[in-house]
Amino acid sequence: MTHKINRRNLFAVSAGAASLVAMPSVLRAQTFPNRPIELVVGFAAGGGTDVMARVIALFLEKELGGSVVVNNKPGASGEIALAYVANAQPDGHVIGTSNIPGLLSLPIERKTQFKLSDFQLLANIVNDPSAFSVEANSPIKDLAGLVKVAKEKPGSISYGSTGAGTDDHMALVMFEEVAGVKLNHIPFRGGGPLGIALLGKQIDVAGLNVGEAMPHSTGLRIIAQAGPKRSPFVPNTPTLVEAGFNVEMGSERGLLAPKGLPPAVAKKLEEAIHKVAMDPQFSEKLRQQFLEIYYLRGDEWNARLTKQEAEYRKLWERRPWGGQ
Repeated sequence: MTHKINRRNLFAVSAGAASLVAMPSVLRAQTFPNRPIELVVGFAAGGGTDVMARVIALFLEKELGGSVVVNNKPGASGEIALAYVANAQPDGHVIGTSNIPGLLSLPIERKTQFKLSDFQLLANIVNDPSAFSVEANSPIKDLAGLVKVAKEKPGSISYGSTGAGTDDHMALVMFEEVAGVKLNHIPFRGGGPLGIALLGKQIDVAGLNVGEAMPHSTGLRIIAQAGPKRSPFVPNTPTLVEAGFNVEMGSERGLLAPKGLPPAVAKKLEEAIHKVAMDPQFSEKLRQQFLEIYYLRGDEWNARLTKQEAEYRKLWERRPWGGQ
């Protein structure tokens, strides 16, 4: 005996099947998080990324109704942490901080365990301008003094960064190109160790971000900042562009997850992060850490980074930076 299935019945059957497929994702979102969320940071404790992560973890806990634990995995300019996140189970319980340009520059300069397309970008949160800082009693008083010595004695000035391919290092690469100078690059495992080295006079110049340098403002002096405009935290310090060097660089810090999150879980995370970013109390907490909100949704952030990646590849062709 045969049965005729009309369009209406067929549609009802298809809709029912689709709802069954979607149900697990919805249920996962309803129970998410069902264990602590691991927020992975690719640099040592005490740096700008670590500070941001610990602040956002507190606010995310309130929005998600579960604990968020910061896990520092420093090393290889952030690659260790990014690879860990990229290879994690995509269920929302492991997310990571991202640092631009490292997320883009590291796979260009060497073979890495991740690439941009391995991640689901959730949102960018802040942009902390790169800056050149010297110890308070340094004979280098300003940017002009730095350029003068660098030209007279190429390679004699030591410049510390948080690792090859990070914003601190990329600011140096771009600065050396436009200024026609050569500094001695020394990588560190994070902003905390880098700041200690500068204050201890182990290096001449540190590529600390504004937010990393300001807590030590009595012991160091920011001689230039690489933001598109002057930071409100150091309004009397000129940008590199103002000084005649066409260099803009900063550490964009956001949150990402492994590719393949269940849509409902991704939505829950994205909505929670958006609420945190729009929370005046969160903005104030960041301001106390000398950080400014620079929020971008995951999709628009991804589109911009794809374009930026192409620009870095052109820079690599002109001036490969590698681990120098």
